[in-house]
Formats: sequence, C-alpha cells, structure tokens
Amino acid sequence: MAGAPDGGDANAQEAGSVYGGPSGEPVVIAASPVPIALVQLAVGPSPPENVATAVARIRDAASHGARIVVLPELFASQYFCQEENPAYFDLAEPLDGPTGRALAAAARASRAAVVGSLFERRAPGVYHNTLVVYASDGSLAGVYRKMHIPDDPRYYEKFYFTPGDLGFVAVRLSALTLGPLVCWDQWYPEAARLTALRGAELLVYPSAIGWHPDEKAEHGAAQYDAWVTMHRAHAIANGVYVAAVNRVGLEHAEVVVGGSAAAPLRADGPGLEFWGGSFVADPFGRMVARASHERPEIVYATIDPSLVETTRRHWPFLRDRRVDAYGSLTERYLDRT
Repeated sequence: MAGAPDGGDANAQEAGSVYGGPSGEPVVIAASPVPIALVQLAVGPSPPENVATAVARIRDAASHGARIVVLPELFASQYFCQEENPAYFDLAEPLDGPTGRALAAAARASRAAVVGSLFERRAPGVYHNTLVVYASDGSLAGVYRKMHIPDDPRYYEKFYFTPGDLGFVAVRLSALTLGPLVCWDQWYPEAARLTALRGAELLVYPSAIGWHPDEKAEHGAAQYDAWVTMHRAHAIANGVYVAAVNRVGLEHAEVVVGGSAAAPLRADGPGLEFWGGSFVADPFGRMVARASHERPEIVYATIDPSLVETTRRHWPFLRDRRVDAYGSLTERYLDRT
C-alpha cells in the first residue's frame, strides 16, 4: 500500500478562503484536502467472498484516513462479459440488493463515502452496468448508469447491459463534488466534459480493462499507455482530478451462480489479463499515485479542491470554449460538404 494520508470525515465540510461573489454571496474557493483510496482487487469465483473482501478493504482504507473509497467495475464477480451466456444474468441484482446493502453498511461503519459498481437488474430484460455512491452515513448519494457500452472480443457488454438513461451526473459530497463514470466511458471526451460541467472536481472511472494474452507482447505497452494518456488528458482539459481503479489478474469469467454447491460457469478461451495500474492524476495531468500491474493493493491520494480553482485560473479552458460553434457534436458524423 502507498503511504496512507490523514484526513477528516468526507461529510464534514471545512471551508478555506471565502470571497464575495458577483452578487455579494460568499463563495468557497479553497476547501480542505480530501484523502481518497482506490481498491485494486483480484477477483475470485464466489461473489459473496468478493463482496466480503471489498468490504474489508473499505474498512482498511478508512482506518488509514481515506474519506472516499472507490472500487473497481463489477467487482462482485469475475468479468463475465468474456462470452455471451444468459446464465450470467442470474448475477444481476437491484440497487438495494445484497451488494448495495453491504456497501451502504460499510460506508456507514467506516464513516467513509463509497463508490461501488453493480450489475443492476432494473426489470425483467432490462439490466445496467451501474455505479452507486454512498455517503459516509450509508445513504445513497447518487446513481450513474454506464452510458457507453462496448462490444469487442471478450468485452461483449452489449449483450448484457442497456445503455444508461440518467445522463452524466455529478454527486455532491460535502467535501467535494464527484463525477462517476465507468470504464469504456473514458475513451469519450464528451463524457468527461459534461460531467465536469456539472461541477465535478474529481472524475472516477471504475474499470475492468486488460490484455488479451495473445496480444500483450505486441500491443500491451501501447494499450496501457493509451489508457493512461486518455485519463490524464481528461484531467488537463477539464482542470479536475481523475481516478481510475482497475482489477488485476488473469480471469476466465469463472463465477459461481446459484449458491456455493453449484458448478461455476467459465468462459472458453485464454481469458483476460487485467492490468491493474490504478492511478490518480491531478488537474495538470501529473501522476499523484499509481498501483502495480501484478497485485491487489490500495492506492492512497489526497484531492485538493483548491487546485481545481488554481488550475482553471491559469488554464481557463472552460472560459474559452466556443459553445456557439459546437452544435455539430450531436451528429454521428459530418459527411456533408
């Protein structure tokens, strides 16, 4: 684990410098730094055991001062989207199902806000890849449903997930405003921009991303570098912190569905090697903290909301946007002359 920070309750706001706004109202521009933790997990076949491990890591992180703890995408099971198999739908659960209740209880017991990821069963035949944000009192502070759904070899998510219909959201915790996004969303600058425009100071990207074993030697370094570069670019372009939290290890979508006595499901083929490398970048795109590629660990970092203000004063990208000229972004492709 990286060195653990000190910090107070994420739901106890402590203002810094205060100045008069344009109408005389007070404006907080320097809030207290917020210690966060990213939990990089190795995921096994048993969902209850994976959830128990995540809860234990939340408590570990909180005991070392973290006031916001972020878990990887779909952490309750191995990544099942490696093949299209209707049996995996049995893993889905409502927002207030066992995983959601466990995360809420962990947030409440640890007095830390928690960002978790669920395979949400919204209705028969309607499932989402969903993030939930619990405040430090265990209350549900926000929900985000993954907007961009991939369909690539070993990432057959369109078979399982309905695209999100909540739009891009920002979740106000008392210490900062958090922007939840998920994995494939990170390749889209529009998602980061719209979330930042809603006031997010920290974008979080729970992810399940890795190498095809037979491609790693030739393409692995470039793929990982592209992943890091995109996140850093979002941080710079929007003047925000960005945190990406991934899983680690080789997985074959081995999952026990229907109780411990059931034979586990398992996808054919070589599996996926999840590359870990979870990290935090600051508003200048500088690496604040980074995990290894090989092992589970907790990454600690401190988010300083005042740096968002300082960065945007010096690099006023939001001020200089030509919003009058961007209407064509709503079109699929500009093939007209």
